Amino acid sequence: METVTNRRYSEEHFWRSRHLRLNDLKKEAQGLVNQYLFKDNIPEYPHPEFVVSHVKHDTDEEGLRCISEDNGFKDPMKDQSSGLDLLWWSLSVGPDEIKSAERRLLEKTYPDQTEEELQEQQGFLEKFTTSPAFLKSSRLGSYRFTFPLEDLLEAYREQFCSGAPPVMRVFKTILYKQEVNYVVLVHSPDQDQFSDYPLLTEDPDAVCTYRDGCFIWRPEAMSETHRYELIVGPDQMEVTELFDDNVQYYVWDNVSIALHVEDKVLDFDAGRLRENLKSCRGEIFRKRGVKYEDFPTEELVNELWPDHPSPLEKDE
Repeated sequence: METVTNRRYSEEHFWRSRHLRLNDLKKEAQGLVNQYLFKDNIPEYPHPEFVVSHVKHDTDEEGLRCISEDNGFKDPMKDQSSGLDLLWWSLSVGPDEIKSAERRLLEKTYPDQTEEELQEQQGFLEKFTTSPAFLKSSRLGSYRFTFPLEDLLEAYREQFCSGAPPVMRVFKTILYKQEVNYVVLVHSPDQDQFSDYPLLTEDPDAVCTYRDGCFIWRPEAMSETHRYELIVGPDQMEVTELFDDNVQYYVWDNVSIALHVEDKVLDFDAGRLRENLKSCRGEIFRKRGVKYEDFPTEELVNELWPDHPSPLEKDE
């Protein structure tokens, strides 16, 4: 385990080259004082598998101006733990992904059920997908770029990999006070400096894998605040709401995609940038150092992209 204070003044405990499941993380983090990680009275909750085809990059007004000026994305400051220039994205998981994950979980748990029986059970997973990883709000600013993962990787392949497929590796597991972040490193195939990091494979037990243009995410903890308990019966899943005295606060996890960009810009057409930009709400607990605009305006966006004026939609 190593520890660093990141550029947003948060303490990171991290493990290089590993994506640690919670049980292993608890063993590795022995000696740390953490009121969330080491709880053992967490109510039962689902363990679905999400297939994610889009990624998002949140930023504030300062970052938005830089993206407009550069016509793309770059790293404004090196990653403190590795010294690398990394461009950070996170998974975009919405209602469609949650519904599909719920369906797969039911089919796996009850393989002999009919379509009608499966339909009767649907609608429970959304009660558990309540951590910041699933919220439409942002801790990093009021502007959000959302791209299809394949488009992002294609741009990276053409601009950074000379047309060759980029390489994906298990970069690190980061533990914050209540968040566990599993980081995937993406780099060009001509970089030998990353050979000590394991390749991202299709291990069925891995927290995160990549397949057919999508990330497969198997979250360890989805709720942060656990207000429900899952009861897996012989023929259906039931959800019980807990009394206030039994509500538990626990860690939650997410996946970050870190593109190695050195000091270069991942370039996109101005129209494409504007097309994939929306505003978003701020979370109550925002990252330190982030300037959040409570009322992001179309005037600013149209000033930055004058050739592509259009209403600024909300991501909600």
